[in-house]
Amino acid sequence: MIGNDVIDLQQARQESNWQRKGFLEKLFTQEEQCLIANSSDPEIIVWLMWSMKEAAYKILNRQTKKREIIPQKLLCKMLTRSDKGAAGQVFYMGNIYHTRTILADDFIHTIAVNFLEDLDLVVEIDKKDILKDIYGIPWVGISSLNQCKEASVSNHGRFEKTVTIETK
Repeated sequence: MIGNDVIDLQQARQESNWQRKGFLEKLFTQEEQCLIANSSDPEIIVWLMWSMKEAAYKILNRQTKKREIIPQKLLCKMLTRSDKGAAGQVFYMGNIYHTRTILADDFIHTIAVNFLEDLDLVVEIDKKDILKDIYGIPWVGISSLNQCKEASVSNHGRFEKTVTIETK
């Protein structure tokens, strides 16, 4: 399964004051808040972990067909991080979602998958091929095979990303 989230950093700065009282406590665990507080660039860590949670949540929503507000129950673990990207995991009730994030100057884009090896099979696709089921969950149709496969759509501000896992 696949999920993704994109954050337009310019728009996030205009719309969300992550430093306001109660913001971090509402979205992040104590451990995540410590990671933010001890970072040399806390703003990027806030949006990086938020995008990890959102990408993983899209898989969870696909699995359960339930919409819930549970950011503190989605626990982020950063495995590696550089100026250009990050790799991590998000944990929820025994599930592990593997993430890969691109850190660009003007956006953050995270992809989450159930199986680590699927991260190497993720491709960006054109949104025009997307269908949605009765739960609003996106699928991409493959007309030549008369079938659908999972897709994930995310947009924020100036950016939109639509991804799927390439057939093995």
